[in-house]
Amino acid sequence: MATGNNKTIDSAEHVTYRAWLPVEAAGSFEYCFYFSNTVDSTWEDGSTSYAGKSGGKYTIESASIADGGTEFDPNVEPDSMEAVTFSGNSQKEVAPDETFWSDPVTLDVPENHYLLWEWTVTGTEIPCICMSNMTYAYADQGNGKGFNYINEIPLPQLFGCKREVKTRIVTLGDSVTQGCQTSDNAYQFWAAQTLDQLGTEDYSLWNLGLGYARATDCAAGGDWLNRAVAGADLITVAFGTNDIISGPYGGSGHATAAEIEDAVRTITKKCTDSGVQTIVWNSPPFDLSAELEPIRTEYNATAASIAADCGAQFFDAASLLADPTDASKTVYGQHPNDEGGTVLATALAEKIREMKNK
Repeated sequence: MATGNNKTIDSAEHVTYRAWLPVEAAGSFEYCFYFSNTVDSTWEDGSTSYAGKSGGKYTIESASIADGGTEFDPNVEPDSMEAVTFSGNSQKEVAPDETFWSDPVTLDVPENHYLLWEWTVTGTEIPCICMSNMTYAYADQGNGKGFNYINEIPLPQLFGCKREVKTRIVTLGDSVTQGCQTSDNAYQFWAAQTLDQLGTEDYSLWNLGLGYARATDCAAGGDWLNRAVAGADLITVAFGTNDIISGPYGGSGHATAAEIEDAVRTITKKCTDSGVQTIVWNSPPFDLSAELEPIRTEYNATAASIAADCGAQFFDAASLLADPTDASKTVYGQHPNDEGGTVLATALAEKIREMKNK
């Protein structure tokens, strides 16, 4: 699941949030959770949240994890929950822009069960993610109505599991990477399918795709990019659409192809200079207007050279998703559906295997 920050909760007073998340490997493992009190990417036009926006002060009143089972009744209490602590304390005062880890905690999640995350927080401007119906998330506002579905939920930025793998994959990008508009709660977006195809014995995957994200957001070099590089052996870099449609946050109109190229070069160089194998995507078709499609075409003409110049690999996502009769038109929807996710995952998994076997 993608668990970055692209929005904020304006205010929460003793609100308890619950989310069920699929785990990569069943069994008993040690978990740690990483948090960043900063917004990673711009949402829509940036009027409500934007890359680099500081989170407000908030209090973690309690946090815990549990075997979430296979059913999703948020008002049924789990049999037992393991407390998540912070430097030995059950509560924590969080400052704007603070980054921090939880203490380790061990949890046994059986095969085909979910990890249940729960925490109660109070504060303002709490960074969160718009889940877009990608997993089961609920909130109890303390109004006596119990838990109700919520699409915007604050979560740790990393659900870290201590297990040995050969390659840690990080996927950086926008809503196409996050997996928006795939089947609700089915985990059929390309990042999840790629890990399914590669297998979890040798690989792990941390999805850092966020809706509305621009390459310029990521290239600014905040915690979003820094934690991606720190946690990866291999990174995919997939941007372009939102830069074309909305332009860089704080700018006006639309980003030029040169601006997108410069941002993607910055991201890619940061990755490869850090010794991380990197795969640069071109921008997939999005049924853009006649005014905007030439920007995508011009940027895409540079994507392979960005990869080559920075010591990265190139992945032609656009040709996999385009109508064979019109490269500007989509086959699987502007946000690739489940079938489009399979097409991308099959080609990407093959490329990753080739890279790792060299």
